[in-house]
Amino acid sequence: MLFQHIYDKTLAQASYLIGCQKAGVAAVIDPKRDVDTYVEFARQNNMKITHIFETHIHADFLSGARELAVLTGAGLYLSDEGGPDWQYMFPHNGLKHGDKVTLGNLVFEVLHTPGHTPESISFLLTDTPASKEPVMLFTGDFVFVGDIGRPDLLEKAAGLAGTQDLGARQMYDSIKRFSQLPDYIQVWPGHGAGSACGKALGAVPSTTVGYERIRNWALQYGENKQGFIDYLLADQPEPPKYFAMMKHLNKVDRPLLTAVPALKKLSAQELMTAMEDGILVVDARNKADFANGFIPGSFNIQGNNSFATWAGWYLSYDKPFILLAPENQHDDLVRKLMRIGLDKILGYIESVDVYTAEGGKLEQVSLLSLDEFKKAVDTGSHQIVDLRGESEFKSGHVSGADHVFIGTLPQNLDKISKDRPVAIHCQGGDRATIGYSILAKAGFTNISNYSPGMNEWMSKGLPVEA
Repeated sequence: MLFQHIYDKTLAQASYLIGCQKAGVAAVIDPKRDVDTYVEFARQNNMKITHIFETHIHADFLSGARELAVLTGAGLYLSDEGGPDWQYMFPHNGLKHGDKVTLGNLVFEVLHTPGHTPESISFLLTDTPASKEPVMLFTGDFVFVGDIGRPDLLEKAAGLAGTQDLGARQMYDSIKRFSQLPDYIQVWPGHGAGSACGKALGAVPSTTVGYERIRNWALQYGENKQGFIDYLLADQPEPPKYFAMMKHLNKVDRPLLTAVPALKKLSAQELMTAMEDGILVVDARNKADFANGFIPGSFNIQGNNSFATWAGWYLSYDKPFILLAPENQHDDLVRKLMRIGLDKILGYIESVDVYTAEGGKLEQVSLLSLDEFKKAVDTGSHQIVDLRGESEFKSGHVSGADHVFIGTLPQNLDKISKDRPVAIHCQGGDRATIGYSILAKAGFTNISNYSPGMNEWMSKGLPVEA
């Protein structure tokens, strides 16, 4: 058996290529959208991709299953579980609980594992030359290392009222069935630490049923179903705004993108014209460079591992945007955007020099030192705004701080004072710089950024309240 774990650390998303070397054929489970990774790996190993599996209709990334099918001719094998409201709306081979798909010497058995979503399935793999017993379980967003999939996304992200309680009850029943599997079965989940699909995902890539039986909180509740449900639904992280669009695009027919596109380099005049037309500039530089001089009205979303997540919070799927980043970063950044379906990149500029060459004047971020921020807190001279997530804020915050989660800041501008100075902060500065750019674009001129944030505040032993 050929096995390859493929991990996108930017979305903490795992996919898998599993092949029968004797037959020279392979399957891919839950492919990301930039599918050249799988095509090249299969080519290097003299394998033909013939099957593409999905564990469910994904909400956190745009599946590349259909792109991969077009490039390879492989069949799509997708869930037909969950009822009429949870069906894929394009041609595929439907899978039900108990179905078995043979790939050379490999057998994939379908297990219906609802909870995270009604149509969720897992794949139990038997490598028949090695053993007649199953050896691996590919769980998607059902069971993670140390955690399980959250059932509230459909309600919180897609607005489907009442689904989280039903999902929690279904998850309890699915976990009970999971706990009856043999201890030795390897568990390969669809996400790792950093994913918003759970609240306590482990950082190691795989686990076993036996290990999860003794360490995963979800397997410790026994017959206490209500306790399980209450804990599962409590303190889940804020689902990114783009999740609703992913759930839609992964279900319906849509345009395909089978290669990473090249970007058009914009001239200074093209940039100015586009900005006059209201097109947003996404500045992917690091926060320090942005603070030293940025194009007025631009958003700073640093081109790091969180780039796609924050882009998904703020960028519109029906409006073009411009990318500010050097050419040697384009392949990486465009792939990150592809993975959540943000394809409307009008073009790029390499630096702010393109803007200043036409007479444009840069703005600078107003930064606060620790002493200045502490004085603002102690004297009450500023509104203090904490932009972190709700659970971070609850665990400990600066006395008197107001909480506005950075992801929802554009919808909560009325909570930011225009009558007095405002000091914003987060944990380590990345989100606060995004926030500063959002507020500056919205016309706020009274904002300062305490960029070191809670990391520095707490390292100095300064007081916090919960």
